[in-house]
Parts: sequence; C-alpha cells; structure tokens
Amino acid sequence: MLENINKVKIEMLRDLPDKPGIYKFFDKENNLIYVGKAKDIRKRVSNYFHKISHLDSKTRRLVSQISNIQYTIVNTEIDALLLENSLIKSHQPKYNILLKDDKTYPYIVVSNERFPRVISTRSLEKEKGTYYGPYTSVKVMNYVIELIRKLYSLRTCTFNLSEKNIEQKKFKICLEFHIGNCKGPCEGLEGEEDYNKKIEQAHHILKGNIHLSKQMLKNQMMKASEDMDYEKAHQLKTKLDLLERFQSSSMIVNPKITDIDVLTILSEEKTAVVNYLKVHNGTIIRTKTIEVKKKLEEADEEILGLALLNIKEELKDISTEIISNISFSFPFEGINIYVPMIGDKRKLVDLSLKNISYYLSKLRTNQEKPDDRILATLQKDLRLPSLPDHIECFDNSNLQGTSPVAAMVCFKNGKPAKKDYRHFNIKTVIGANDFDSMYEIVHRRYKRCLEENLPLPKLIIIDGGKGQLSAACNALKDLEIYGKSPIIGIAKRLEEIFFPGDSDPIFIDKKSESLRLIQFIRNEAHRFAITFHRNKRSQSPLESELNKIEGIGEKTFNKLLTEFKTVGNIRNAALEAIATIIGMKKAETVKKYLEIKKGD
Repeated sequence: MLENINKVKIEMLRDLPDKPGIYKFFDKENNLIYVGKAKDIRKRVSNYFHKISHLDSKTRRLVSQISNIQYTIVNTEIDALLLENSLIKSHQPKYNILLKDDKTYPYIVVSNERFPRVISTRSLEKEKGTYYGPYTSVKVMNYVIELIRKLYSLRTCTFNLSEKNIEQKKFKICLEFHIGNCKGPCEGLEGEEDYNKKIEQAHHILKGNIHLSKQMLKNQMMKASEDMDYEKAHQLKTKLDLLERFQSSSMIVNPKITDIDVLTILSEEKTAVVNYLKVHNGTIIRTKTIEVKKKLEEADEEILGLALLNIKEELKDISTEIISNISFSFPFEGINIYVPMIGDKRKLVDLSLKNISYYLSKLRTNQEKPDDRILATLQKDLRLPSLPDHIECFDNSNLQGTSPVAAMVCFKNGKPAKKDYRHFNIKTVIGANDFDSMYEIVHRRYKRCLEENLPLPKLIIIDGGKGQLSAACNALKDLEIYGKSPIIGIAKRLEEIFFPGDSDPIFIDKKSESLRLIQFIRNEAHRFAITFHRNKRSQSPLESELNKIEGIGEKTFNKLLTEFKTVGNIRNAALEAIATIIGMKKAETVKKYLEIKKGD
C-alpha cells in the first residue's frame, strides 16, 4: 500500500491543478473506481494521501487500489457537480454511492398525442408525455385519475385519433360514450380545441393548482344558472363538490405555503434514505423516495446535495425555497436552504421524516435476516453439533459487592427475543463473588426450564473467563444436564473463547460474522445487567427507608415505588393520594413515620 501511495504522490500529486473540477481514480486494471468533485483538485486529492491515519477503513481500501489519477478542470463548482453526477451515472464506479430511486412506483402521464389520455404507468419515457408522481400509493393515484375522468370526460381508448382517421370514420363510439364518460372525439363529436381545454385543467389539478379548476367550474356553473340550464348547473355543482372534497383531503398545511420543496434524510451504517416532497398551495403534489447505498461513509450533507441534483435533472422544476432536517449546501444561485424549527414548515419536515421511517421499516423487514449463513458460520467456528438458533447469554453486575444482580438475554434465529430476557437478584451470595453468583443464576435458570419443560438452548454463552465458565458448568452438572447444551465463555480483554476443560482459548477471526454475533449478544447481556443494577441501586435508599416501617411489606412498598418513585415524593404527597394506592390505614402509618423522620 505504501509503495502505491508513494508512487502516486511522487508522480501525480505535484501535477494536479489547484482549480475546480473533478478527479477520477483508476485501479491497476485501469477500471474507474471513484469520481469526486472539488473546489481545489490538488488540495482535495492530496488529503487522501497525507491524512491516511484519519481515514475510515473503506477509504483506506480505496486509496490502496489507486494506480492512476485523471482530472478535468471546469469553470465553476456547479459545473463540477454536474460533471461528477454525469460520470457516476454513466460509469457507476465501485466506490461511489448508488442512488436507488423509487421508479417502481407508478406515475400519472398525460400522453403526447392528439386527444391526450390521462393514464398510469410504471415506465418513465419522457418523450411520450408529461409525467406526474411517482405515487407511493396506488390507491391515491387511481383516485386522482378517476377524479379527472369524472370531471372532464376524457377518452380511455388507445385509438390513433388523427384527422385522417376521424374523417374516414375508422372508429365507432363505444359504451363509454353512451354512459357519459366520453364525448366521442373518435367520431368527431368533440372538437380538439374543447378537448385540449379540459386537458389543460387536468394539468392544473396534477400540478396542484386546484383553485384554477375550481374557478373555471364556478364560472361555468354561474353561467348555466343564468341561462336557466339548471340540469347542467347541477352537474357542474356536483363536479365542484368533488374537486373541493379532493382538495380538502389533500391539504397538508397552511394554504399560504404556495411553493416549497422538502428534502430530508435519515442514515444508517450502510444505507441512507432521502425523501422529497413538493408543496404547492398547501398541497403535496409530488413525492419521491431515494435509497442510497453508502460506499465510503459519506456525510448526509453530501448525499442530500447529490440527491437534489438528480431530482432537479429529473423533474426540471425545484423551488427556490427548500427546507430540510439538516443544513447542506447546493451551489446553484437563488436557492435558499434552511432548517425550520417550528410552525407548519416544521410539520412538513416531520411528515417527510415519517415517510423515511416507514420506508426504512419496510426495508429492514425485507432485508435478509442474520440467519442461517451467520449461524452456520458460528456452528462451524465453534464446532457445534447443531445450528445455534437458540442462544442464551449470562452476565453478572455489582459495585463493590453492593446490589449484586445478573441478567440473561435470549437470541433466536440470530435476533434478540426480548420477551425471554430475564433479570436475577442474587439471593445466596454475600459480597462480590462472580463465580458463586454465576453458579446461582445458571442453576436457577435451567432448574426452572426443567420444571416447566422449556427447551434448552443450542448454545450457552458466559460473559467471563475460565472461572465463571467453570462455575456455570458445575451448575449444569448438578442439574444433570451438562453436555446437553454446548457452553462457552468469552473473556473481554482479548475476546478469547474458552471451552470447558480446555486450558487454552481459541481465537475467532476478528472480522468473522460469528464473532461479531457473539460480541453483540455479550454486549446486550452486559447492557441488560447494568441497566437493572443501576435501577436497583437508585431504588435501594427508598427500599431501606420504607422497610423500617412496621406493617409495610414488599407488596405495599412496590406499589408506592411504582407510583411515587422517591421518598421525597411520598413525604410531600397528600394523605388522600397515598390512601388511593395502599388504603387509608397504611397511608396514615407511612405519613406518620416520614413526618417523624423529617423532624429528626
């Protein structure tokens, strides 16, 4: 790696320009592996090689593969952004992030043909029409199409309605004409000019300019009324009501928010999700969700900038006002990006984040579970007789011998089964004795399993070295189940894995998925035990105080603890409030005792 870096530094870095542009990294097979943009190409590329110790592992891997560097100088930062995006799309380099948008979602398209149709599609071919969407809900999309067809009686047939075909009477009116859903342009019963006026109104609705269509219907209704054509006026009134119901169901925020874009992001380790909403006249008229596959732990700000550029290129229409959940820069003039903290605009940001959260939850559900592959690797690494799809892990927790507790966590199919987690108060051990404590909790756990005929785990993990492991094994032997469930210990210092009876530990590859699963289970047991220990320590002053009161038993104490949390809260509470929890007689006893203690 160092030889490669030195070669690049000596031969190439000194020749790089200090101007804006893009740089391209190639590997030894001359494959393009990364494209980046920079205000100063030399400064940006040099950072990869001068600050290697500060880079994450993925970026260091990228640097180790660089064999050649090329660059292109451009005039402005905007030009660099556009060129970078174009190269990423055309070459899809190995280390650039991938934007996976929601093109599987349907669109509404107003076709580019004589007597256009308003139809749904999942393919985006912009030369065939004007597209609106994508729509995350097919139900909503179909409702919009049905609304437009009811309002304007547009054709649904696929005939080529050229002037020549209509003049030659190649087509006949169909059932849609007879039931009033079409005006018969196929036979020349409706002119192109009148039809296109209706298409213009359909465009207004799809763009969110509903008030224009409403005003047109109102004017037509008033004219029909003045002409005493009450049947037509009633039909127009019905259409107006239909449009108003649609508008009220689509209204999200204050209608005074006339033109604004919302762009938000939530990130996980390997994935980020970006959500885009376009709001016009208080109505969301366009949505888009983009899934980003991270390659080099890219910052959220960088991802949002790239996502916004792609949205701008695809939709050809972004607002000059963009709100988000984080600040980021976008080098185009006249675009104001900020993070609202309160009000209707903040509600829009929260709504966008809610869409991302839902998308992420579906993504997690659809992702492959840490399943047979990882568990099979664990089985192989530990030489287990069967797939460890049921694992239980034990950990002790105490502070200088005070409030000793323990915990057991359960994993099924590689996932936490939290309803099977268990806490243990140490009952038979005095002071800090991890070995005896481990014996007690393992014995208690599996004695209950035997009594209740519960299944034994396929693997038992003990958080500790040979001493804790030996104590756990003794507990299993006393229950006469030793050997029925494989058992190991994991020592924290070097992540050593101990087997019963072996003097030397084994070491699993630090990059192994099976070791990561063991560490995750061990850490979860530790977290669960520590949390329980802290809670118990915080409760102990209250417990010791209330246990001195004659006639107040553990059940009464738990009721008071659950309701009031602290002695001070109980002391300050009204007698009637305490009485509602434990009864008047006991309440008077508690209040009397605490008042005396307060005066001492």
